[in-house]
Amino acid sequence: MTAPTLIVGAGFAGSTVARELADAGHHVRVIDKRPHIAGNAFDETDAHGVLVHRYGPHIFHTNSEKVWAFLSRFTEWRPYEHRVLGVVDGKAYPFPINRDTLNQLYGLDLDEAGAAAFFERVREPREPVRSSEDVVLNSVGRDLYEKFFLNYTRKQWGMEPSQLKAGVAARIPTRTNTDDRYFTDTFQAMPLHGYTRMFENMLDHPNITVQTGVDFADVDRTAFGHVVYTGPIDAYFGHRFGALLYRSLRFAHEHLPDVVQHQPVGTVNYPNDHAYTRITEFRHLTGQQHTGTSIVREYPQAEGDPYYPIPSDDNEALFKQYEALASNEENVTFVGRLAQYRYYNMDQVVGAALVAAERLLHRS
Repeated sequence: MTAPTLIVGAGFAGSTVARELADAGHHVRVIDKRPHIAGNAFDETDAHGVLVHRYGPHIFHTNSEKVWAFLSRFTEWRPYEHRVLGVVDGKAYPFPINRDTLNQLYGLDLDEAGAAAFFERVREPREPVRSSEDVVLNSVGRDLYEKFFLNYTRKQWGMEPSQLKAGVAARIPTRTNTDDRYFTDTFQAMPLHGYTRMFENMLDHPNITVQTGVDFADVDRTAFGHVVYTGPIDAYFGHRFGALLYRSLRFAHEHLPDVVQHQPVGTVNYPNDHAYTRITEFRHLTGQQHTGTSIVREYPQAEGDPYYPIPSDDNEALFKQYEALASNEENVTFVGRLAQYRYYNMDQVVGAALVAAERLLHRS
């Protein structure tokens, strides 16, 4: 890689590869069509001075020491364990479903063994487990499925749970203890000064040039020895086989002056009420002190920026066609949630990017 490398996208995937290549002595140009770095993790202070995540809440968690060590080079951390409540019939319950959820919802007094017996009694065994509906019914049965999952999934994905692959629901655990943390990963924290500052530090290297507001289509690729592409893989190939389906979101940000705390936890889910799926209050995440508070409501939609690859059998088959094209593309690396059409968490994107960078450096 004697010629500079072009990296398309300044989110987690692109910035991680950029830094790894730069540290190894390679010159890199990073472009992003948005007017800022940090991709969907971009955060900034709103008009009222509250640090908000412009594209919805990003909660960092990982079990990977390698990913944690890499990102820790570019930020200090604020310990934070995310908690979520789900509103059913006007009352808020711990989510993911745990023993307290069962006891509060049904007026029970179950211990851990009792909670396990409860789940075993109400579950609807499914064999084989193919869809998200199968996963949930197999785990918690019909009533909890309808109260917490069914309508939330319909809103979030615009599809029935029976149409979605099992991996979507498998991300959400069911607990017989009273652990009310949304994640149980070894490392759970938020960048102390925000994600954008972390990305600024990551891209602050003499071998890295960053250009925002630049579209890949407008760049002369002949000046570069290699391209690292983190955008939608179907767009790269001009939607040759048709468009892959992505789920988008509309974010309705709101500032509440003179409100110390709007809700008791970082995120509250509304599976059955409203057009939005959830409300997040950012001060829980950041620990920021302020006279008011800022929240965001998320409205899933079909059109707009691609956020979530839709994990259905049809989309997976279509992606395989694009993946075959990508494997034959010379001097191009495809990495990231959109380029690999995978429902990655942030740490998984960083992990994939570290692997991609290692392969590139091995080739050079």
